[in-house]
Amino acid sequence: MRHFGHISPTVREGLFHKEPCTFTAESPARMLSVALGATLYSPATRPSLADDVLKQAARGVVSMVLCLEDSIDDAEVTEAEANLIRQFAALAAQDAASGPTAGSAGDAQGAAGADVPLLFIRVREPAQITDLVRRLGDSVQMLSGFVLPKFTEERGRHFLEALAEAETACGRRLFAMPVLESPELLHLETRGDILRGIARSVDKYRDRVLALRLGVTDFCSAYGLRRAPDMTAYDVHIVASVIADVVNVLGRADGSGFTITGPVWEYFRRQERMFKPQLRRSPFLEGRAEELRTALIEHDMDGLLREIELDRANGLLGKTCIHPSHVAPVHALSVVSHEEFTDAQDILSPERGGGGVLRSAYTNKMNEVKPHRAWAERTLQRAEVFGVAREDVGFVDLLAAGLTN
Repeated sequence: MRHFGHISPTVREGLFHKEPCTFTAESPARMLSVALGATLYSPATRPSLADDVLKQAARGVVSMVLCLEDSIDDAEVTEAEANLIRQFAALAAQDAASGPTAGSAGDAQGAAGADVPLLFIRVREPAQITDLVRRLGDSVQMLSGFVLPKFTEERGRHFLEALAEAETACGRRLFAMPVLESPELLHLETRGDILRGIARSVDKYRDRVLALRLGVTDFCSAYGLRRAPDMTAYDVHIVASVIADVVNVLGRADGSGFTITGPVWEYFRRQERMFKPQLRRSPFLEGRAEELRTALIEHDMDGLLREIELDRANGLLGKTCIHPSHVAPVHALSVVSHEEFTDAQDILSPERGGGGVLRSAYTNKMNEVKPHRAWAERTLQRAEVFGVAREDVGFVDLLAAGLTN
């Protein structure tokens, strides 16, 4: 699979200075953690779940979470589990019918030639992990791992032990994506201890923790809050403070950190099209002349666009999504600009190994080699999986291309 793989090669060539790479479910964890992108959540109760997965893959989705937790009623769990077993069997049958590439979720071909996304199951309790892996049988080949809710050191230990047991039983690499959303993490008096405990837990299972996800809706719930569509998570100070502390402890660029994904955006329009036949001057896009001339963005997306860029500015990568219309903006804003790529290459140039300061190739900023090195390394990682835009290609061009299907 690859980002923007659902658009034609000719269109991709016109958009990218360096095209996104291909990857599979068996690719290195470091690559997959960056490649998650917009992770689309879907209730596990959907009767057409297998078809939905293939449909979304054909629209550019590369990672999905099939949810047994908050998105379904407590009374629906048993049937939702049974439905997952049926739907995974259907996807495995599709995989087997796809020919010689069968056997890997990353290589399975679905409707319209779409690759089956990386698939994760969000469970409620540790025992579900081992039970579901046993019941999946051979179709476990379609599973990339589990999302672990309300993760703390004590609760997380049981989840991670169950994951290790399930992995041994099925003989397949399975990843964990813990969700940081417990009230103890939000409360100031317990936050430090909880964060240190989480750090101990995930460090012990570092090879299997693909990314850490933020449950901002639960954070808001603890104080009876809900952000409006024109406000980002960073405008809610009590939430922003938790995000900052999570990145501080768990997102460091010294080799000890993890990929931390952006919070869910709750709002969407009934129709999925994000363009209309008139220009709306978004305050967020002010100053981007080319994009202002061509952008036809529905104003309801302004908050999402602003939050995606603030996610990256605050050390987060990728995003939890609950609606398909959110996927294209996340991926379009994840592409590395030609200017970013040029700066990163200059900073990491071998002849600059001793440090120093240089003027950027775009002659608009200072690139200081040692302080900017970690940024440059992360930028090139993102460039590998999301690609590098051509010099004259902007966000709106990438967004429009992403919406072609």
